[in-house]
Amino acid sequence: MIRFAERRLASPAFFALFQEGMALVEETAAYLDGEGRAASAALPRGRLAAYAQQSMRLSTRLMQLASWLLLRRAVADGEMAEATARREAAKIDLTGPLRDIDAEALLPDPLTRLIQRSFELQRHIAQFDAALSAPSAGENTGLRPNVVAGQIGQLRRAFERG
Repeated sequence: MIRFAERRLASPAFFALFQEGMALVEETAAYLDGEGRAASAALPRGRLAAYAQQSMRLSTRLMQLASWLLLRRAVADGEMAEATARREAAKIDLTGPLRDIDAEALLPDPLTRLIQRSFELQRHIAQFDAALSAPSAGENTGLRPNVVAGQIGQLRRAFERG
């Protein structure tokens, strides 16, 4: 039996996702500590409350996503067993609260763009996590093999290698 989770974690797709996630964390921290702090000081009270709430949600979301990325990177680097990573990953909230478009409309554009990018990253990580959790070909699930899913998996792996 071949486990494709390990291959997916060693793929260029995971490396790109990891880089994107860590870069977004750094960019967000720099914004909130610099330009964002100055922008929030000039906001009226109602907009300041939305800024505080949304920046807290953004920070929390990114912490959850970074935790997942770091766990998966540890597995890819051989520093953590897959079973341990799965147990730890179960503590991570990959869904979080829904977007609040009304509150986002009150925010400075740079913060809104960071929030949008964080939700896109969250979607990509959730897809990657689902792919890692999917049974591999030949795994005993008690069900008949899904031939179409197997072919889709082969296509995905071929594109990840390229």
